[in-house]
Amino acid sequence: MLTFDAVLFDCDGVLVDSEPITNGVLRDMLEEEGWKLTAEQCFEIFVGKAVKDESARIQHHTGKPVTEAWLTGFRERRNLQLESRLTAIPDIHGAVETLHRASQGRIACASGADRFKVELQLRKVGLHHFFEGRIFSGHEMPRSKPAPDVYLAAAAALQVDPRRCAVVEDTVTGVTAGVAAGATVFAYAPSGSGEALLAAGASQTFTRMTQLGDLIRLA
Repeated sequence: MLTFDAVLFDCDGVLVDSEPITNGVLRDMLEEEGWKLTAEQCFEIFVGKAVKDESARIQHHTGKPVTEAWLTGFRERRNLQLESRLTAIPDIHGAVETLHRASQGRIACASGADRFKVELQLRKVGLHHFFEGRIFSGHEMPRSKPAPDVYLAAAAALQVDPRRCAVVEDTVTGVTAGVAAGATVFAYAPSGSGEALLAAGASQTFTRMTQLGDLIRLA
């Protein structure tokens, strides 16, 4: 079995159950602009991606440019909903605590989302103290996921070779980023349908966070 020197966690869908909330706000705002999608269609198009990176697609379907004011409005509405409704992924607290202890603190959160959102969410669910000082946002990188930049930055900050890192992801976009960084990716697939994640390069899938401590062995 492989052993690792550090563990790099995605945030949305891995640490916090935020994706249905954010996706709902985005779907509503796109419909207001004239692009009507079901929740499932919106999720399929946007999950794991930064909204600003999909500006051209949004403009194509709405006929309107994605302005900074619109993005700001989206983030404000999203944040209000997250503050009100966000919950943690089941059993993630125990999994993070176990890996934090086993790695002697060599864990990080490497998200494609903006820093304000990531930190808001981690504080909301009581996980921020495990990651304080080791939170990385794709918005602050030259490229966001599926590019590997945010994972490479996290590994460098921990002074660990990316090839010695385990990455925990839940989307094809995120798995692609982790694999491109040279890490070994464990993909959370609570519904059990992880074929697309494996096809993107995940080493294996798992369905419950209680499994994570056994899957990832620290050196």
